Formats: sequence, C-alpha cells, structure tokens
Amino acid sequence: MTDNLAQPFPEGFLWGGATAANQIEGAHDVGGKGLSVQDVTPKGVAGPRTEVPTADNLKLEAIDFYHRYAEDIALFAEMGFKVFRFSIAWSRIFPNGDETEPNEEGLAFYDRVLDELEKYGIEPLVTLSHYETPLHLAREYNGWASRKLIGFYERYARALFERYGKRVRYWLTFNEINSLPHFPFISGGIGAPAEELSAQDRYQAMHHELVASASATRIAHEIDPGLKVGCMILAAPFYPLTPDPRDVWAAKQAERENYAFGDVHCRGRYPGYFLRTLREQGVELEITDEDRQVLRDNTVDFVSLSYYMSLCATVTQDVETSVGNLLGGVNNPTLQASEWGWQIDPLGLRIVLNDFWDRWGKPLFIVENGLGAVDELVPGPDGTPTVEDDYRIAYLNDHLVQVAEAVSDGVDVMGYTSWGCIDLVSASTAQMSKRYGFIYVDRNDDGTGTLERYRKKSFDWYREVIAGNGASLRS
Repeated sequence: MTDNLAQPFPEGFLWGGATAANQIEGAHDVGGKGLSVQDVTPKGVAGPRTEVPTADNLKLEAIDFYHRYAEDIALFAEMGFKVFRFSIAWSRIFPNGDETEPNEEGLAFYDRVLDELEKYGIEPLVTLSHYETPLHLAREYNGWASRKLIGFYERYARALFERYGKRVRYWLTFNEINSLPHFPFISGGIGAPAEELSAQDRYQAMHHELVASASATRIAHEIDPGLKVGCMILAAPFYPLTPDPRDVWAAKQAERENYAFGDVHCRGRYPGYFLRTLREQGVELEITDEDRQVLRDNTVDFVSLSYYMSLCATVTQDVETSVGNLLGGVNNPTLQASEWGWQIDPLGLRIVLNDFWDRWGKPLFIVENGLGAVDELVPGPDGTPTVEDDYRIAYLNDHLVQVAEAVSDGVDVMGYTSWGCIDLVSASTAQMSKRYGFIYVDRNDDGTGTLERYRKKSFDWYREVIAGNGASLRS
C-alpha cells in the first residue's frame, strides 16, 4: 500500500457493518421467540442437526445482543456508521411461522433497536430472512419445498412493513438466496441433505423463495412506494483454471448458477439457459400464471451481495478442490487463502461489481465482506485489551480500493457494510474463534468468557475511513 486514494466514493455513500440475528442476538427462548433452524444446528451450515437445542450451540447465547444492543450500537456510532445491516428473527415475530397474529413482544424488541439507531442517525438495513426459517415450518411443511411457505412469508413481511415501514427504508428479502441448492436446511428449512435432495424439489423450493421475494417487494411498494427492496446474492466469480475453452465454458456455467437468481429478481423471468438446465434434469416447475405475473411486475430496486472469495472451474478431474469455499470450485494457484481456506481476491470484488452492473443495471450494495481470523487479545497502550489486527485492515483496505475502482468504472455502488462488524458466531462453522469484527467480544468456542467488548486496532482504522469517505484508503 502506498498513496492515499483519491476521493472516489459518492456523497452519501452508506458506510457501516452487517450482522444476522441468529449470530448475535442469543436469547433464543426469551420474549416469546420460537425455535429456528439455527437452534438445532450447533456446528454450522453443513453440520449435523439435533432434535432439541443443545448446550454446545453457541448461537443460543451468541454475543447477547438482545440485552446489549444499546452498548453495541453506541460503539457503531463511535465508528461513524451511516448504516447498520441486521436481520429480524422470523421466529421472534411468528414463533412457529404459521400463526395468524405476530408476537408483540418480538416486535417491541426491534422497536427498541430502531430507537437506538435513530438516536445516532444510523440508517437501518433489514434482512427479512437470514438463514432463520422457523423450525416448525421446517418440520411440519419441509420448509420452502412447500408452496404454503409463500403465504406464511407474505404475512410475516406485511407485519414488518406495516410496523417498521416508516422507520426502515432499505430491506432485503432473503440472505444469499442462491445458497439454497447447497445448504437446503439452513437456507430453506428443507430436511433432506443437499446430496439427497432431488433436482425437482431443489428447484421448486428455489421457485417458491423467488415468488415470495417478489411478493414481498409488491407488498412493500403497496404500503409505501418509497421503500427500497433488494435481493441478496452470494457473489463469487468463477475463473477458468486454464485457457482451455472447455474450462472457460465450465466457469461460465458455474457463474450462471448464481446469475439465475439475480436474473429472476431483476428481469422478472427465468433466463433461457436456466430453462435448459431444468429440461436437461427432467424438472417441470409448478409455475402458476399468478407466479409469472408477480415475478414480472415486482423486480427489485437494488441488488445486494456478499463477497468473500473467487473460485476456479475446470474440466480436469485430478485437481485439488478449494477448502472452505462454500460453492465448490478448485484452488487458484495465484491466490493466498485465509486460515479457513477462503482464497483472498480483492480484484474479484471489482470484477463482480462490474459484471452485476453491466448485467442488471441496478444499484449495488455490498452488504457482506470481511476476513475471518483468529485474533489475540493483548494489552493496548493504555492497558485496555485490544487486538493488533493489521491483517484485517490490509484485507479490508485492499477490497475497498477495488470498490473505489468499480465506482470509477461507472458502477453505481450504494454502500458497504463489513461483515461481522462486531465478533459473532460464525455461520459456516458456528465458532467464536473465527472472528470478523472491529469489536472483540470476550467469548470462546467452549462457551466461556465475560462477553465484554473491546475495540480492535481496526476500529479506529474504519472510523477514519468513514470520516474521510474513503480518502484514507491506501492504494
């Protein structure tokens, strides 16, 4: 890193951080909350399930944001956050998911969160469903494999828009909606493991979520045309491992698996290449005329995305697969990796932003990006514990420089919320030791710890980045 970056970020750029209810709130059985799929998955997205919540599930307490939200939001304000992305736990509002009336105690909790954000002038960005399907819907209906979930989700979305619509301008429908084929239980509440789920059931569940997303967009705009509703895509560019045209085609096909979700959200219809995929797998989706109309007439206002890594694709069989990469792929020999095997590729973020902008022409919002790492708490200059996380600063700086380049390319980027702005329970592994935050939370993988909060070195770094609207970044 050398020179300071010329000011590339637009005025009003939304700087902030991102979290998910199941990874920060805790209080899994407080305030009338029902169980979610997260409460029976103590080892992360691909881990085994339990019949009931077990003591080894760190998410049951998480970092106790439910009771400490005021303290945490004050720290976000100290960093200068313009926006805070959080999710609402569906089972806190509708404990089973299929009730007719919402749980007032759950609604009141998020009123209190919004009160704190308003006190500091922090814009809320709310995700309706962030891997938090009510467990009852998973067990009774097989999750999103059932069309009935569309109606339950519509009722939930309407309750939120009516309650918070005058306080929340920006909404996301489903977190990383394209993850459903890979993690059907966490992403869709579907009981069958991914390797046992039929193509028919996988794509039908995907269709149900897409229709529900479009329907939620319709409801939001009916309640207030000024509300902005976005989709959320797990973004990971695929590169051909070699110049072999077959590798180039393999990479294109792999990327299309992700593009399909955004194509439907942004264009209101299934693309031809995806329809071919369905035909070749013998899938006949149950699509009603009403489905087609709601998809066509209710495209999203913006596209949000998570970005952590890029992937390679090849037709060659005897190559090493990428450890930790959630969407598969093979190792890129030109890249380094994190401690969890996620390959680090800042330029890939610029590539994704340009590709998405060129493809859909919708404003883009980076709502997840960050480095999971083992942090060591050490005494700071004044004796207060801190973390000397220069590795995190370097990672975030390099990615934000590429965001600036994309803005200079002409891409409309609304904002950036760093993932896990405060340490939280990892989604992929359900560990505390895989830390992302600017704020250290004293909790360990064995559940011990005081839950005290400490500012890391990156805390002050990010505060400076926000204060200067990116001018302090080093290219």
